[in-house]
Amino acid sequence: MTLAIDRNDPAIRAHADLYRREMAAKNRQTLIGVAIFAACVVVAGIGSEANPVKFFENVWRFPKYILDTMPTLRFATLGADLAEWFWGLKGWLKLLWQTVLIAYTGTIMGVVGGFLLCFVAAANLGKSGWLRFATKRYLEFCRTVPELVFALIFVIAFGLGPLPGVLAIAIHTMGAMGKLFSEVVENIDMKPVDGLTATGAGWWQVIRFAVVPQVLSNFASYSLLRFEINVRGASIMGFVGAGGIGQDLIEAIRKFYFTDVSAILLLIIVTVMLIDYGTERLRHSLISLEHGK
Repeated sequence: MTLAIDRNDPAIRAHADLYRREMAAKNRQTLIGVAIFAACVVVAGIGSEANPVKFFENVWRFPKYILDTMPTLRFATLGADLAEWFWGLKGWLKLLWQTVLIAYTGTIMGVVGGFLLCFVAAANLGKSGWLRFATKRYLEFCRTVPELVFALIFVIAFGLGPLPGVLAIAIHTMGAMGKLFSEVVENIDMKPVDGLTATGAGWWQVIRFAVVPQVLSNFASYSLLRFEINVRGASIMGFVGAGGIGQDLIEAIRKFYFTDVSAILLLIIVTVMLIDYGTERLRHSLISLEHGK
């Protein structure tokens, strides 16, 4: 059964007019927001001296460079062409493995540091205000300074090799994980904490038995995600002499060894894709376990 609507009804007309006014006001707000955003982009471009004319004049150089790095592959001599393209495969795989180990070691060290500091930085657990403030500022410093800057400083201090890369990734990871972990801790259910505190349990006992069981799966998920990021970061640590495949990559770029650039980039991309796929599956498994699925 269909009900007929009398559009001439005063109440319906009043509601329709109100709806049109509200929609017009919302559209005006949207247009104003878009205009302000566009103005901010223009002002930021002028302030940063970003020249769009120069960009469009030279944008063709990027695809040209990519095309220059592509090898000549012929079906009749495909095997020989691939062997020539990946002539340094053995050495590159060794450096790539070193890159993964740098990322892994730095991630473990950073996650441990972030784990130990996150409980002090959490507002619902940190009893000392000045200690919580100092911990948060320290974590901010660790994640604010770029990894390459840390790596360059450590190269000067410890010399060339993987050690500066590991330390740089570890410090930056500690700052990032400390913040993420503390935010997870601040959203826990406080009832188990209050219950253990009421029984006379110490601070570390409360952390061990009331907090860690609630946050462990999220911590593991964030740590796996950070490992993915660190593998990509470790790939360019060699730019400043901090070990890994980046050392050969920057040398190939500087010396215009075009096909070497594409071969190394392809190895890095495939490696990162495999690691991303594996860690993604692990994260989904951890999330499913947490929700009891």
